[in-house]
Amino acid sequence: MRTLMAQPFTLDDVTRLRRTVAECARSCGLSSPRLDDFVLAVHESVVNAVEHGGGHGYFKLWTVNGLIRSETSDAGTGIPDGYVNGGISPLDLAQGGRGIYLIQRLCDTADFDTGPGGTTVLLTMRLPSGPDRVTHEAMKRIRVMAGCRPFGRFTA
Repeated sequence: MRTLMAQPFTLDDVTRLRRTVAECARSCGLSSPRLDDFVLAVHESVVNAVEHGGGHGYFKLWTVNGLIRSETSDAGTGIPDGYVNGGISPLDLAQGGRGIYLIQRLCDTADFDTGPGGTTVLLTMRLPSGPDRVTHEAMKRIRVMAGCRPFGRFTA
């Protein structure tokens, strides 16, 4: 296991944290579009912690056994029922509430541990293997697009 970063964060740290995650993930071999997917998922987990978890949290990024993993923790009141298990879809929401939906679709795995004492989000992406790291075809790739469609409609 190699820890790439571990730090507390607040709203003031979100942009810098996103840039640092992108640099670290790129240096580990993750490349677009999977790099973009991972960075966006991490960003959503951090923003959710700031918005819904008390305004601050703790973030950790590491590699282990060909994976890059992140953990975002907060001390909020937990995620309401239905969001994590798929009971509420983004189409059911007028505005916002799409972060968990995106997180679950952008990473190879996304695990949520939530309750009245806070939430921890663990995100995992497989890193390309081999000296030339060209195994992108076998890896999950999902792009979410929003364009000229009415607000609230996503194509995944």
